[in-house]
Amino acid sequence: MTLFIRYIVLIPLLFITSCSNNINTMERNKTMTISAIPDQNPEKLNRLYALLSNQLESELGINVKYIPVINYPAAVTAFRTSDLDIVWFGGLTGVQARLQKPGSIVLAQREIDRQFHSVFIANKKTAINQIENIDDLKLLKGKRFTYGSETSTSGRLMPQYYLQKAEVSNSDFKGRIAGFSGSHDATLTLVESGSYEVGALNEQIFISRMKKEGNKYENVKVIWRTPAYVDYHWLAQGNLDKKFGEGFTKKLRNILLDFNKDIPEHKQILDLFGANKFIKADSSQYKAIEKIGREIGKIR
Repeated sequence: MTLFIRYIVLIPLLFITSCSNNINTMERNKTMTISAIPDQNPEKLNRLYALLSNQLESELGINVKYIPVINYPAAVTAFRTSDLDIVWFGGLTGVQARLQKPGSIVLAQREIDRQFHSVFIANKKTAINQIENIDDLKLLKGKRFTYGSETSTSGRLMPQYYLQKAEVSNSDFKGRIAGFSGSHDATLTLVESGSYEVGALNEQIFISRMKKEGNKYENVKVIWRTPAYVDYHWLAQGNLDKKFGEGFTKKLRNILLDFNKDIPEHKQILDLFGANKFIKADSSQYKAIEKIGREIGKIR
């Protein structure tokens, strides 16, 4: 074979190899970004989402990157601007994100999120007895009170909703307005220290902290448990199939729904989520949260 003929044959082979390498590089470079509202201490969240990212990478065959956010509104904003592909939102922030990004999809929730609760806690030095019904929340008037984040469902929205049903407004608490600790962990710490006499937080996180570190919070007692409401869920961008391939959203949802405590890697992740499993969820479940959000002024 002459040098000229060899050259002619070699050109298409090099072109095919180059295209193949480019396609493989593009596939490897596909990255799904995930995040979550920062409702707990960053150390726990970093551990949880590192494990989840690795697990999703192995099952989806793409890169998965966890991007922490500084606060609840930042998670909503990053989802709106498409900087995040899927986010673990609370009920309120999930509604806010869906309203700002039409077409987004509720993927799943934990089994506990269908019947979720907040607890009101008090420093034991305060003369506050167990509250038996909503009307007795009037006893909290004049106390130093703290919520969690301003847009937390379990740490602000639902506690404020029940306070309003008892005709207690934020201005009724000691000081100009009730405080906002920023997270459930912070609320627990502030009430324990006496900086605030009373606070409201996520029941699941409260129970978890008391089981692991109850001796740190011996000055705290639960004074009331709210009625049940729907809360946390996974929210995905509506364009994931276009970005990662046909059927990707369904595959991602099924992976989450198939997490099983009999599998060690899955168990570790589910335990950090405080869940036994993920279950199906859809946006219609959050209509009541949207209504309350509008009443309280957190959704316009």
